[in-house]
Amino acid sequence: METITKKMLVQMIATSKGVHPDDVREIMQSFLDVMTDHLKKGNRLEFRDFGVFEIVQRKQKIGRNPKNAAVPIIIPARSVVKFTPGKKMRQLVSGEAVDGDEGEE
Repeated sequence: METITKKMLVQMIATSKGVHPDDVREIMQSFLDVMTDHLKKGNRLEFRDFGVFEIVQRKQKIGRNPKNAAVPIIIPARSVVKFTPGKKMRQLVSGEAVDGDEGEE
């Protein structure tokens, strides 16, 4: 399994679309900045067939240090970004047949 970086994505898109990498980088960074700003405001971002990004609240919980399990520590409540893949992405990633590939009744 390979790790794909933003730099690599910029290069792949620039090559496939025949656009200068600086232009792709600027657009991609703007896209990420807008996404981050909206998530920070608590908005939900939905991309059909891809997935949904949203902020969820994690409750406070008690954790334990594995080296010293006798001493519990309190992990504070916090906000985190949750990603839920869309149906088409889930099917493509898992290798299932994508809608339209199989007969439905």
